[in-house]
Amino acid sequence: MDSMSTFPLLSAPVAEARPSRPLTFEQLAALPDEVIDVATGAALVARDAYAMLDVNRVMARFEEMAAPLVSLGLGAFSAEDQADAVSRAVFEQLGFRGNDQDYYDPRNSLLPDVLDRKLGIPITLALVYCEVAKRAGVRARGVSFPGHFLVRVDPAGVDSPIFVDPFFGGRRLDRRALQRLLERSAPDQKLADEHLAPAAPRTTLVRMLINLKWIYATRGDFARALLALDRIISLTPDSAPALRERGLLAARLGAVEAARADLTRLLELVPQLPDATTIRQRLEELRAKASVLN
Repeated sequence: MDSMSTFPLLSAPVAEARPSRPLTFEQLAALPDEVIDVATGAALVARDAYAMLDVNRVMARFEEMAAPLVSLGLGAFSAEDQADAVSRAVFEQLGFRGNDQDYYDPRNSLLPDVLDRKLGIPITLALVYCEVAKRAGVRARGVSFPGHFLVRVDPAGVDSPIFVDPFFGGRRLDRRALQRLLERSAPDQKLADEHLAPAAPRTTLVRMLINLKWIYATRGDFARALLALDRIISLTPDSAPALRERGLLAARLGAVEAARADLTRLLELVPQLPDATTIRQRLEELRAKASVLN
């Protein structure tokens, strides 16, 4: 399919959001990083595709999925047993799995579709795992591992976290397996602590949006790619790569003033850009086009 317009729209009514939950993505993006809720952010991203999406209902589904685990008292288990229990619940009992048949289907990156179809990519399956774990009393966090998002389970006071691959049924990964996985995307790198650190909420949402932006752009759905870039810049307003990409894409789509604003801001942030001359020439072309249009 070439466009999200072919997807069925969700028809559930919009419920009034709780006061503690941001009503818009921009409100969420303006929060301090430590209080951003990734699942809420992912649901708000999906609302760009499904305008009538009930964000509260999406969150309630995690409560339902975690319910069978809540009474088990997993917080008292070892990290290994916690990881295994959540993996069994998410991947065996609930049936979530990686979509290796159609990895670049945009629905793999849209939370309500992931929940409905039980198919996703590493980052969205990691989100499901962490949300179920959290409600079951298990400390699980996403890891922005190069090329393949992971989950780490490490109860407070545990020195050796357990690393889980959400795309392949929640299998545990030891350091040797992590090194092999790293070599797939970074052949010359050695595994380091920085590769295994918990991902900040903002980092997770940006990575999710970069995936969506790339998928939309490769399908020729440039309007949705531009919207994904809008969301990325809401989260990271001074990101030079995102400003460059959005400015050039806006110019391609004929949004002259928006393109000028982004490229001007880009040069303000990084005046010594390697291709600053090219960007300035593009700005001159846009100014000329604006004068004609006016």
